[in-house]
Order: sequence, then C-alpha cells, then structure tokens
Amino acid sequence: MTDARTLSQADVLAAAARIAGHAQVTPVLRSHSLDALAGAELHFKCENFQRVGAFKFRGACNAVWSLSDDEAARGVVTHSSGNHGAALALAAHTRGIAAHVVVPAGAVRSKVAAIRTFGATVHECAPTQAARDAMAADIGQRTGARLVHPFTDPAVIAGQGTAALELIREVGALDMIVTPVGGGGLVSGTALAVAGCGQSIRVIGAEPSGAADAYESLRRGSRVLDVVPDTICDGLRATIGPLNFELMRKHGVQVLLVDDAETMAAMRLVWERLKIMIEPSCATVLAAVLRHRDIFAGQRVGLVLSGGNVDLDEIRFSAIAAQ
Repeated sequence: MTDARTLSQADVLAAAARIAGHAQVTPVLRSHSLDALAGAELHFKCENFQRVGAFKFRGACNAVWSLSDDEAARGVVTHSSGNHGAALALAAHTRGIAAHVVVPAGAVRSKVAAIRTFGATVHECAPTQAARDAMAADIGQRTGARLVHPFTDPAVIAGQGTAALELIREVGALDMIVTPVGGGGLVSGTALAVAGCGQSIRVIGAEPSGAADAYESLRRGSRVLDVVPDTICDGLRATIGPLNFELMRKHGVQVLLVDDAETMAAMRLVWERLKIMIEPSCATVLAAVLRHRDIFAGQRVGLVLSGGNVDLDEIRFSAIAAQ
C-alpha cells in the first residue's frame, strides 16, 4: 500500500480481519426526533465507544499489527494532539512493544493523560507541525522506531475505513456517510470502504469553517497549506494529508463547512437526544446535516461519531447553545 492508485477496499477488508479481536464493534444508534429535525433517516456509528474513546484505535491497531516482528521490536513513534497518540499507545501495548508520542504544548490534558496511561513515552514539543515532524523524526532515528503517521499512513487509512464497513453491514443500504475531516484519515478510509461495496454511497466530510483547508484544497484542485486553524475542534486542526487529498479527489468526496456555534449546538443535541457525550470535532457531522438540510433531505445517512474524549474541566456547558 503506497499511494491512492494502489489503495482499495481490499486493504480495508484486510484491516478488518487484522484488528478483529482487538477493536470493538461499536453500536449504531437512532433518534426519531433527530430524524424529524434533519428531515432524513440518521444512523449514528458510535466510535466514542471504541477503545481509547475514538475511531483512531482502528488505524493504529492495523498499523501496529501490520509490522513485521523485526520492525515491531524497534517500537513505534508518532505525533498527536491526543486521540491518535492514545490509540497508538494502546495498540503497541497489545503487541508488547514500545511507543513514543510527540505531543504539542497545550494539548488537551485528559488526552495526554490517556497516552501515558496506555504506557507510551510522551515527548512535548512546540505547538507547530514542523516541530512535531522534526521531533518524531529525531526519535525514529535514535531508536529505530517506525513512524505511524496519524493520517497519511496507508495502514492507518485502511484501518479507519473499517468503521464504515461495520456500519454498512449493520444497517444495509445508505445514500451517504458523513465523517469529520481534519487530516483526512477517517474520510479517505471511509471512501475506500464504500468504493467496492456495490452501493452508490456519497462520502461527505464535515469540516470547521475555521480550519477549512480540505474544503479549499478540493475547491482549488491542489492542497492548501497556509490555513491557520481557529476552531474549538482540536481534533480537526491538522492540514489535509497528501495521500488523503488524492483519495478524496479520486473517490469524489465532498466537504461541507460548519461553524463552531453550530458544532456546539449539535454536541448538545446529541447529549439531549442520544444521551451520549461526544467531542466537538465529532459533532461536526450532525452540524453539517442540520446546516445543509437540502442535501440530506429524505436520505438514509450514516454519521460516524468519531470520539468522545471531552475534557470536562475545559468545556463550558453554558456556552453550548441550544438550537
């Protein structure tokens, strides 16, 4: 697996077999009141119930268990603001190997604590992409650890697509699947998963308007790298990856924008109607459906709720505006 031309649904199917027994098969929830509000039939794939509380465990687990014994013995390294770092730490633990996670200063404290809980060594760096890349590369050179990138690694992308496979198998035919989009691992993995399923399913990415690099990249036809993210969605601040961008273009992924107020209102709705806690990044999918009702009206829609790791000390519930 090396580029957008060689990655396919077969890689997602192989990932599903590889991570079986490690990853959870997460539930799909329904809400008639949210269906009525959206004017569509909504199926919520609850990856907030996945191990480490996020879909990220799927890709990290596939990457770790794809390694040869010699590669695994040298450990793994990544950079992450939280969920991917925790996922890689746990995946490494399942194989009994070392994990190093480079974390930018200012990352969500509860997520950093989870990384340490799962046994990884945490290395703090400056809060820039360049600093993250440089420190991870240095650790890899010094230790021989294999870099498992949060979203551009082909094994990670294939692993993330397994959530969509499970969703389709449980609920049957869908018209659309909506996922959050940050670096693009989940949305591009989802596109791979549906490409060979025999259904005509549109894949849509929900992106904060304050971090709209994927939207602008697709609009312009080339990656936009100069967006400075300004959004409450800490998991969606990464720049779209080159492989992810090519997969999104190849499979006709559409990106819809939502603002932070809409995202927080959707987060509150999920709490009120489904009785579950999700991250702001995750709430973008419902926010997109509600903002763009004309696109989803009358459709059977799968929404991937990507994670539920909320720092309760930081969230001001009074600021979560009602619709």
